[in-house]
Order: sequence, then C-alpha cells, then structure tokens
Amino acid sequence: MNYSEDQYARLLGELYSRHPSVQTAGFAAGAYKPGLDAMRRFDAALGHPSQQIRTLHVAGTNGKGSVCSMLAAALSATGLRVGLYTSPHLVDFRERIKLVGPDGWSMVPKEYVFRFLTEQDLGDLSFFEITTGLAFRWFADEQVDIAVIEVGLGGRLDSTNILTPELAVITSIGLDHCALLGSTRAAIAGEKAGIFKPGVPALCGQCDAETAPVFEAHAAAAPCPLFYAADFDTESFGTDLAGPCQAENLRTALAALELLGIDLTPAVREALAHTATRTGLRGRWERLRDDPEVICDIGHNPPALEINFRRLRESGRPLIFVYGIMADKDLDAIRPMMPEGARWFLVAPRGERALPAAQLARRLQGLDCTVCASVEDGVRQALAAAESTPGCILYIGGSNFVVAEAVPLFNP
Repeated sequence: MNYSEDQYARLLGELYSRHPSVQTAGFAAGAYKPGLDAMRRFDAALGHPSQQIRTLHVAGTNGKGSVCSMLAAALSATGLRVGLYTSPHLVDFRERIKLVGPDGWSMVPKEYVFRFLTEQDLGDLSFFEITTGLAFRWFADEQVDIAVIEVGLGGRLDSTNILTPELAVITSIGLDHCALLGSTRAAIAGEKAGIFKPGVPALCGQCDAETAPVFEAHAAAAPCPLFYAADFDTESFGTDLAGPCQAENLRTALAALELLGIDLTPAVREALAHTATRTGLRGRWERLRDDPEVICDIGHNPPALEINFRRLRESGRPLIFVYGIMADKDLDAIRPMMPEGARWFLVAPRGERALPAAQLARRLQGLDCTVCASVEDGVRQALAAAESTPGCILYIGGSNFVVAEAVPLFNP
C-alpha cells in the first residue's frame, strides 16, 4: 500500500477503532491492558528498540508532561538530539512522538507512521502499546542521543516500564485513577515507584510523610539511590509554561539535570525559559487570546484543578469558564473548589467518556450554568459574554478533550 494523505487518515482511523485508546474509550473495551508481557513481545518483534536508546523515565499524577518537556528542552540546548514521548495529544496524533534538537522540534513523519502501521502485526495490542512501540522504534532509527519518556498511567504496569533508564523521576502524587492505582496517595505512590530500577538513580519531586516511606521502601528493594528535589539547591526563574505548578516542575527538572551532570549554562537556562516554544508543548496555562484574556489548561483531576481554580479566584477578576469533564472523574471532590460568582458554559467534548453537559449542569446546582451544544458553541457563547465583561478571564478546561477541541478555534 502506497502512502497518501487519504490512506494515512484512513489507517489512523482504523487504529482508533480497532485499538481504542483510554482517552476516547475509557478503561473498558480493551483500551487499558496493564502488564508488560505484550509490550515485551512487541518490543522483541521490533528488534528491541527499547534497548537501543538512552532514556529518562518520568511518572507522576501531575506535571510529568511539563517536566519531560523541560528536560528535553534543556538537553537539546547542550547539542543533543532528544526523543520526547508524551501523551495524550491535543490536535495531531504525532504530538506524542517528537524529536527536539538544537534547531527546534519536529513530529514523527506521517510517512513513518503509515509504514509502521502497515508493516507491523498489531494483533490485540492496546493503543498505548502500539504508540509506545512506534516511539521506541522511531527514536532508535533516528539514533537519538537520549529520549525522555513519559509514563502513560501509574508506572509499575505501564507499557513504558520495559525500559532501564538512566534516571527515574516521579513528579507528584495525587488522587486520580483511584480504581486502578489505589485509593490512597501511599498506594498510588507505590504504583509510580514501580519504575525504580536496580542501580538507577530515582528522583522524587515531592516528599511528605505519606509518600516518602513508600519511595524509600521501593528504593531499598530495587535497590537504587533515592533523591528528593527539595534536597537540591536549585534557582527559580520564569518559563513560558505559566501554570501555577510550573515553579515546582522546574525545580524537579533542575534537580534531574544536576543528577545527570548537566550544567545550567546560559544556553540551557534559555532553553528552559522557552520550554513550550522549544518543544511544541500546548495546553499548560496557555494564553490563547489577550483581549479578552483566554487561558486554557489540561488540568483535569482534583489536585490540578484545586490549584488552577485558586489562582483564578485570587486574581480578583470576573471569571468565565468553558468547562467539561469526563464521566469517570471525581466531580464530588471538584465541585467545592469551583469558583462561585463565575459564569459557567458547560460542554461535552466528543467521545464516549464525556459527561453530558445537561448532566453536568444538574450536578452543579448553585452555579450560574449555561448548557452548550458543543465545545465550539461553548467557546462562542463564552467569548460573547467575555466581550461584555471588562477585565475578565475566560478559562477553558476540565478535560484534555475540551482543550483539544478549543485550541483549533483560536489557532486554525
């Protein structure tokens, strides 16, 4: 089969339908397949690319995508060609698999994806196993100097955990995906710490009384040296990732760079300050418009939304929201955090997992809610409201998928 744009689009559509992703189908329909056996077999069939590349492995409830991008940006500033594997994507499937170099970033070519999907026996592999194999094989073929790999879910049973990296990083621990990872932060920390490997340094971005004993026990069992970001004398400076947690993410990234022996030269510092531009990262407190000010953020679980909502309240400005949520998220925990006195335009992004906007409105009684027909309709109505509300902030979020549908409306 020869490559064409139409054939590529058809093949990608078949990938989504035959191998549903967690992002679209949730954790049913075979989308989530915990365990490493299938991934190891697939890696072997691909020629063991996981063993042909140097890697850094990053897990965490929140912040792991930002830390991965910071590390890729910094390493590229030293002259390295860096593979970057993150998820989910917002607009283009290929956003998951990038090459970040001294001269900029690029996504895996469509032709490469097409050839990979047509030549490999994908059998009953999960969507994430397929994309992980694709990333590893492309990075190996490109002979990247190092690859920064983000865990998809948890750590211990995640497909990426066939790696033996040069450094394992855990950014933060919060309550999310509790049905799969555990109902306490300690239990979730144990799943994340499953990426610790014998002799491989492990770095934790957060340390507290509940999670530290878990990290220390897993490090002792591996065994591996364990470090905490707070133990490093890192400096603070601004980056183009403007979200409330980015100072903490930067501290974790700087500690990781010190462990890797990377000096904070002016070039590395400049790259970190322009992480989003250097790596193409989107949706992290991203300003989509200045007047009215429109912010989008992919934060979707209680720990992330608590921080975002608090920052918005503390602005003291009128607030307008375009908000949607997946049906499996803990709305009962999120509801008390939601700013009172704001206007809420409720939406349901495309996909089976989304909570219908009318149901969301019924559960948000007491807030000033408008049910919208789609994300596009919600953005349109919210912008009209913002135009007549001087000094307001329009925030778009609650779900990766809300942001994914909104971003092209501002940046076609």
